[in-house]
Amino acid sequence: MRVFVSFVAGSTFGLGLLISGMTDTTKVQGWLDVFGNWDPTLAFVMGGAIIPMAIAWAYTVGRKPVLADAFPTPPEPKVGRNLVLGSTLFGMGWGLAGLCPGPAIASLGYGGIGGVIFLLAMVAGMVVTPGLRRRLDPSAVAV
Repeated sequence: MRVFVSFVAGSTFGLGLLISGMTDTTKVQGWLDVFGNWDPTLAFVMGGAIIPMAIAWAYTVGRKPVLADAFPTPPEPKVGRNLVLGSTLFGMGWGLAGLCPGPAIASLGYGGIGGVIFLLAMVAGMVVTPGLRRRLDPSAVAV
């Protein structure tokens, strides 16, 4: 049952990305082009995701999930070097490619070599990063 619910949730997320146009790289880059041909659509997509999620998190307080033992605990609200560096790299890649992980996976459904190349580069980065972190900062603890 858990796999089925995960499939339905992931499919709904991917369909939402497709319908909202977030798999269209020009729409995302248009959001970032505030001094040119700015497209505010992404603000509505973000609001449409953040507001219901905030309500859902508030609703889970004191409750138990149906398909798990407990809800995941929220992460520590700590801003450190790893968060700043990771956010910067994520934002740079998002701005340059117009894709982030969710839309990149969703875009595979309708073809296009650009999405495949982005996804392969993203996976390569995920594989290489832990070893690179250990090499650059031996005291860093893998997350």
